[in-house]
Formats: sequence, structure tokens, C-alpha cells
Amino acid sequence: MIDRREFIAAVGAGALTASFASLAQPQGKVWRIGFLVQRHLDLVDSDILYGPFRQGMQELGYVDGRNLIIEWRSAEGNAERLPGLAAELVRLAVDLIVAFQTPAVQAAKQATNRIPIVIAAAGDPVATGIVASLARPGGNITGMSGATAELAAKMLDLIREIRPGTTRVAVLANANDPFTKPFLEQIQGSARRMGIGLRPIAVRGPGEFDAAFEKWRSERVDAIIVQPSLPGKPAIELAAKHHLVVTGPTRAFAEDGGLLSYSASPKEQFQRVAVIIDKIFKGAKPADLPVEQPTKYDLVINMKTAKALGIKIPNSILVQATKLIE
Repeated sequence: MIDRREFIAAVGAGALTASFASLAQPQGKVWRIGFLVQRHLDLVDSDILYGPFRQGMQELGYVDGRNLIIEWRSAEGNAERLPGLAAELVRLAVDLIVAFQTPAVQAAKQATNRIPIVIAAAGDPVATGIVASLARPGGNITGMSGATAELAAKMLDLIREIRPGTTRVAVLANANDPFTKPFLEQIQGSARRMGIGLRPIAVRGPGEFDAAFEKWRSERVDAIIVQPSLPGKPAIELAAKHHLVVTGPTRAFAEDGGLLSYSASPKEQFQRVAVIIDKIFKGAKPADLPVEQPTKYDLVINMKTAKALGIKIPNSILVQATKLIE
């Protein structure tokens, strides 16, 4: 891939201010997108996130290093850094900001009411006050809703099917995420209907994970659901140490060693994000573009983790799986 700093130096000011009408020409408009994430950039650079986004942009004629520059900004897992990173993207005068997950979207919203913001998966953007409604978001924000709360509730069904005697499920929640309240409410509603006792603990970061897992081990919980805006790998490592089942509503969670994940398809999400960006670049206003919801979902099961935990995955679950990690 072309080094972004070298490319920025090479294109010059003239190319950056050229009109969209000349996009097909060698010296056409070069679009600059700010991509804001809370999570570590190793996820951003992976095929899970960046691959579908880059593919979607290329299919629409936007090639990173040619007529597109992406300014990646990651809080490296520390949500407190997001406001400063969002402000930095505003100072760079990017044409548009893509924000991944609710804390990043909130930081971008606070940083600008002028630059278009496209949500790349955020749970219930209406309940968290990001948009006025899904149909007419208003302001400078639109994009993709992650439907994460509903997916986390669905995971209770999967956990119960895998472990029929499940009576206690823990939730590792993010104290810094505005989405935590609707996230927990949705799971609690499902847990009550199923007769499952919920054991939520809100943490501010990985430094508080140890105490939570020690408490859950002593309470003999049957499984743990981790909120997606928290770092997954430290939770997965602690679960392995304590021989606990841990799950999460993002595809990367199972691929990193969690037992299973159930999530909106990242391929569909980020390719739709690319389509939304294209519409805005061609003149559409974010306020007039409905916030879209995912239609495709991935169930990923880590069979290596299941074996290590001594769990036999029922065939009724296996046939639903999008991917089995052997």
C-alpha cells in the first residue's frame, strides 16, 4: 500500500481542492476521510473491518492512495482520547468522518456539526441521542445502526441452547459508553423472560477486568457476554485462565478465541457505509439519508475454544454457523 504521508506530500494543494466533476481525471478531486475508532488499529487494518470498507470504496471508484486519503485515528482502547482525536480530524478539514461504535460517534458529534459524519455500526443511535430518528436523522449524521443490543439478547438463546442448565450470565459492560444503558436493558428483558439471572459489572477499562472475573468465578456464572466497545482480547485471556465461557456480539471476538460471536455482517455493514459516503460526496445531505439497519448476520463458533472448555456444540447451532474456527 502507498505510504499515506508520502502521498499527501505528493498530491499538493491543487489536487485537494479540485472539484468532484473531475474525479475520473488524473488530477481530479482527492477525498479525505477521517476514520475514528476506539479500538486498536490491528482490528482496523484487518480483513474484518478495513477490508470490506476498502473494497466497497474501490467498487465505487475511490482508491486509497489515488483519489482517496484515509486519516486513521485510534484511541487504542482508551475512550478518553476520542474527543481530542475527533477535534484533530476537524482541524485537518477532512471531507467526512466515519466513526466506529457509539463512543467514537459521540466524540465526532461533539467535535463538529458541519462535517458529515457516517456511523459505522453504533448501537441504537436514537436511544443514545445521536440522531433524531432512523428515518430522518437530522443534523450532519447518518450511517449504519449496529443492532448490538438485540444481538446480545439473541446470544442468551445461543448460550442456553449450548448449555441448557444456564441460570447465571454475566455481562462485562462499558462504563464509558452511552450505549451501555440500552445494551443492558435489552439483555435484562430477555434474561427475565428466560429465567436467567444477570450479573452485570460496568468497568472503565482492562485494568478492572481482573476483579470482575474473580467475582464471577466465585459466583459460578455459566457464561459472560462482553460489550463490543470494550477490548476483547484481555477478556478472552481471563476467561481462558478461569475456564469460563465468554462471548461477544462482534465477529472478531470468536476469531480472537471467544467461544462464539453473533453479529451483524461486517462485510455488509462497511460496504453499505461506502455507499452512504458516495451519496454524500455526490451531494446528498446526511440529514436526509435514513440510518440503515443490518440485514445479514454472522454466527462464528470457535471449535478450538469449545474443545478446551469441554463443550460439545449442538448440531442445531452448528448448522446456523457462518464460520467454524477449527
